[in-house]
This record gives sequence, structure tokens and C-alpha cells, in this order.
Amino acid sequence: MTQAKRGITAEDLYQMRYASDPQLSPDGKTLAYVENQIDESHAYQNHLYLRRLDVDDPQPLTSGFRDTFPRWSPDGSKISFVSNRSGKPQIWLIDANGGEARQLTCCKNGVSNPIWSPDGKYIVFSSILDEGETFADQEGTEEKGNAKAIHVGRLKYKSDDLGFIYEKNKQLAIAHVETGEVTPLSDGPYNHTIGSWSPDGKWLAITANRAEDPDFQHSVDVFLIPFEGGEWKKLTNSKGIFAYPTWSNDGKKLAYIGSELDTHLYAAQKRIWVYDFENGDYTCITADWDVQVGDSTIGDMRSPGHPNPGAVWTADGKGMYFIASERGNSGIYHVTLDGQVTHVVAGNRNIYGFSLHENEQTVVAAISDPFTPGDLYQVSLKDGEEKRLTALNKELFAGIELPVPEEIEFVAKDGWKLHGWMLKPVGFEEGKKYPMVLQIHGGPHSMYGNTFFHEFQLLAAKGYAVLYTNPRGSFGYGERFVQACCGDYGGNDYRDLMTAVQFACDHFDFVDEDRLGVAGGSYGGFMTNWIVGKTNRFKAGVTDRSICNWVSFYGVSDIGYFFTAEEIQANPFTNPEKMWQHSPIRLVENIETPLLIMHGEHDYRCPIEQAEQLYVTLKHQGKAPVSFVRFPGASHELSRSGDPEQRVLRLQYTTDWFDSYLVVHQKEKVEKPCKCQ
Repeated sequence: MTQAKRGITAEDLYQMRYASDPQLSPDGKTLAYVENQIDESHAYQNHLYLRRLDVDDPQPLTSGFRDTFPRWSPDGSKISFVSNRSGKPQIWLIDANGGEARQLTCCKNGVSNPIWSPDGKYIVFSSILDEGETFADQEGTEEKGNAKAIHVGRLKYKSDDLGFIYEKNKQLAIAHVETGEVTPLSDGPYNHTIGSWSPDGKWLAITANRAEDPDFQHSVDVFLIPFEGGEWKKLTNSKGIFAYPTWSNDGKKLAYIGSELDTHLYAAQKRIWVYDFENGDYTCITADWDVQVGDSTIGDMRSPGHPNPGAVWTADGKGMYFIASERGNSGIYHVTLDGQVTHVVAGNRNIYGFSLHENEQTVVAAISDPFTPGDLYQVSLKDGEEKRLTALNKELFAGIELPVPEEIEFVAKDGWKLHGWMLKPVGFEEGKKYPMVLQIHGGPHSMYGNTFFHEFQLLAAKGYAVLYTNPRGSFGYGERFVQACCGDYGGNDYRDLMTAVQFACDHFDFVDEDRLGVAGGSYGGFMTNWIVGKTNRFKAGVTDRSICNWVSFYGVSDIGYFFTAEEIQANPFTNPEKMWQHSPIRLVENIETPLLIMHGEHDYRCPIEQAEQLYVTLKHQGKAPVSFVRFPGASHELSRSGDPEQRVLRLQYTTDWFDSYLVVHQKEKVEKPCKCQ
């Protein structure tokens, strides 16, 4: 007799694993990659593995620490990686055949993004340096105790990624592989990001914002730095934001990804650009292709991000491979220099990384889908044949039922085509009615898609139907679509979501219209707050790391002073009325929906004062049941890469709240008029 499968639990997070950052060896025969997991103490662990592609037997290369970013030396004899085994993340080297790792750097604040020189003698890397610090300052020399006072002089003095940065900047240096000697490459009040070495090793392509005042001017340019010293060459004109520069094999061209600045920072679609050294000019080769370059898929298992290979050149220099996002999927594409695009590795899934070996005609892709948190697949460029290389959750998921999302398409009231998914509850029975939760993604310029989402599967396991869609403002549907919410937050994007809910109620007879919930984080939290202020249709809401007041957000968020200018198209000085009109806190007197507010105390993207305002105002007006959960030490990344125990707690609070109002009271038919405005 076959044993019935169970639904997924919040605590299953502790057992789930995923693979990332695949790196093929120079001969294309061996793969290095990272396996990510949570250990018995509920702390994150990252281990490096090696696998010969002709042998189905991966071998651990490291263990016991957070080891990431494996990179092969040009001759394939060594692998560099970043590890916290000395305390701070530093560069370590290990023989490709195994053995003891050797520490190469000992920088005070740790390092990131190490890249080998073509001759294998040097590694370029980046490190955060405070004012007055140098690369000679060693790890372990940090001052103890708390400062009595901190003088803030910059406009951009905090970051949700890095905390309070004050006068800190990301600088570049080169380490000699044999001696460990470090030579600085950059300085000044600017942030620099490594791209790649020229094939002859004479130049480094990097990106940086070196404007006179980088806190006000947001352009990021491509620069060339001569390895032996000398004047930098600036390739772009400070009218765009560019990243991931990569050289053609003959060194005659450089590709990079980004967008030119117009009125949009966040809502501009990224494209591929090529600089031709022979004519001294650059062109956008995907200008006529209305698709977002890069992976914009949002999930809750693999964050924040993964190393982006950028545009990977073909050997003949006539084209390149890259990742792009389209209609809920991210895949691998090929583009020629004249802009002809071909879909190379497709399917209903989320490709979030890849490594290419053209001579072997093989790609190893890191892939997620609704049933796979993240595994590696080998794909032949000759015939598209795929071979699965890892199945990290096979044993865990063998006893778990994971419902299949059903793709839906519908039309907005103004005729725009919309797209989303419906996830049925675990143990679904025909003829039975189920409560439904509308999930709203953050960004807003990101994309729900065909990827694994633990929270959605958990809600389904708890007996909920889950509706998730991409309203206007989302990536994946063209540049006009992604920019359509700017200046209109709570307008047509709100109506898109309400159209999705009505479509679900009309087309799925299992949805109980009297038991609807709504949830979202960041922009999704803003929209949750907005929705419960506009309608009583939902019987419970959960708002995470949300925004309720654009006027105060302007001055407290790490991006507020420029984000509101683009997204709300207003600031507190010239048009405060518009900021207030788009602020959910303006609608609080209408809110009667029970609302759970959750927020990280160290969230600098949407600071916790936003949650505090909402909670106090709701509590004071006394119409709606409200509860407030604070997570000490948690940043904006709480639900994705935050403390694992806090992530589990957050999921438990979410399901308990919906259970209280959508399940326990399911027989109580609350008949209240809709207060739509």
C-alpha cells in the first residue's frame, strides 16, 4: 500500500538544499559548484563540490564553512574560492585534486569577487575600505567597543546590503598568487566593481560611479584599468548604468549589460551593449528586442542573487550567450552582433546561472522550477539534450506533495493582457470550497515565475489556494509594461490585481469568495496595505517589510531620496500632495480587514518606522484587528536569506494568522459592503 504524501512544512526549510554557481574547468571535463544548505544548528553552510561530467559521483572539495565563488585557475590546476573560515570572507586556494586550502588574503573587512588573470599569476578582488583604511590593514585589527559618536557626512550613508556604510567604499586590488602581495588598483570616494581581464592580461574592465558626487548622480560607467599602471580609459558617457563587462576572445570588443538613463533607474529594461575598440564606439545590439536581459525571477530560496556571468562570448567573437527573463521564465539565449536572438535553453523554469564550454559544446545550467529549489543540468549545444547532474532534495521531496501551478491568462479592464498562476491546495477535492490567498511580489520591477516558492507551497499544504500574478510594473512583458506603474502606484496595478482575483473567483469553482486573504512584501506589502484600505473584500491580510507613507520613506530609506522621484514621480518639496495620495496610511480610516504586520528591525530599504506608523495608526483607530511582529537584527532580506529560524517563525506567523480568519471562522459569513474608491 502506497503511503500518502504530506504537505510541506515551514520547518522543511532546514532540510532543503540547492546548487549554485556552476564553473566548468578549462578543459570542460570537470565541474565545480556550490551546494547550499542549513546545518543542524540552523546556520547557513556552503560547500564546494567537484564532479567529472563523465562520472556520476560528485566529490566534496570543502566542508564545514561558508565557502563560495569557486573559480578555476587558467591551467585548471587550482581553484580559488571565498571562505569565512578565518572569520571574514577571504580568498583561499586549493589544489584541484584536493588537499589543504591556503589563505591568500587577510583583508580587514574581507573580500569578494576574485577573478584570475589570464596567466594565472594574479587575482583581482574587491574589498570595502573605510576612510583611512588600506589593503595593508589585516583581519583581526578591528576596533572593539561601540563608538561614542559617529559623524555622517554623506547623503548615502546606509545600505540594506551592508548596513551603515558612512564613508566606506568598494575598492579594487590585485593579489600575487605565489607571494600574497597586494597591490591597490583604486581609491577615492567611489564604489568599484570587477568585470574581467583582457585576454592579453594588460587591461581590467571594471564598472564604477566616479561622478563628482556619486550620491546624486547614479550613472555607472565602464572603465579600463591598465594592469601595469597608468591612466584609466572611460568607455561610456555617464548616461547609463552598466555592469558585467566581458571581453571577446580576440580582445577587440567588450560586451556589457545595462541601460541608458532616461527618467528610469529601476524600471529600465537591461540590454546588451558592445564596445568596438577598432572604431572607438559602442552600440546596443538588443535595442530592438523588448525583453529584460538577466534573471528577474523572484523567489524565497536563493537570495540575494548569484554571480552573473554576463554576456559570454562565442569563440569566433560573432555572438554571445546570456540569461533573459520573459513571461515568468528565465532562459539562456544567444545573440549575434547584428541583434539576431535565439532561445538556446528554454522551458517553464528559472535559469539563474550557467557555465559554458564552447569547444565541448556543453552548458551547465543552474535551474529551478516549481518543484526544484535549485539543481544543475548539463545541456548539449548540439542537440539540446539534457542530463540532470544533481537532485539535492530527492529524498526529502519523495514524501511531500507539491501541487502543480496552473498558468492563467486574463485581460485587464483597459485591455492589457495579464498573466499569472493558480496553485491548488494539497489534497484537493473536486466540489469542495477552499480559501484563497493573493500573493503580491516586491520590486515592483521583478517577476513571479516558474520557480520554487516555499511560502506558496506551505500555504497550499495548509489548505489554501494561492493566486500569484505579474501586474503592470513587472519585468517579463516588455518595457512599456514594466514602466506602466511609475507615477501610478495603487492605480492600474491595483486594478490588475483585483481583476486577477475576480478572474480566479469566476473561473475556479473551488475558490470560496467569502474567504480571501492577501499578502505581500516590500512593494507587495505596500500593495497589501493599499488593498485593505480600498476594499473589505479580503478577510485577512499579511504585510511584510512594507511601505505605508511615501513622505517619510523619502528620508529614511537607503534609496528613498531617489526611488520616490522615479516610482511616485514626486518629492516632499515640489509635490508632497502626490506622495500623500499614493500613501496607504491615508486610507487607514477605511481599514477593517484583520492585518498582521511583520518587519525586520534592521531593514534599511523599507525601514521599520513604516510598520510602526501603520501599527500605531491602526491600533489607535480601533476598527481592524492588528498584530505587529518585529524581527530583531533582520534586514529587508528576512524572508529570503535572513536568519533561518526567523524565516520559519515568519512563515508560522503567516499561516497562523490566515488560519485564524480564513479557516477557524470559515462558517462566519461576514457581509460588509465594498469600500472601493
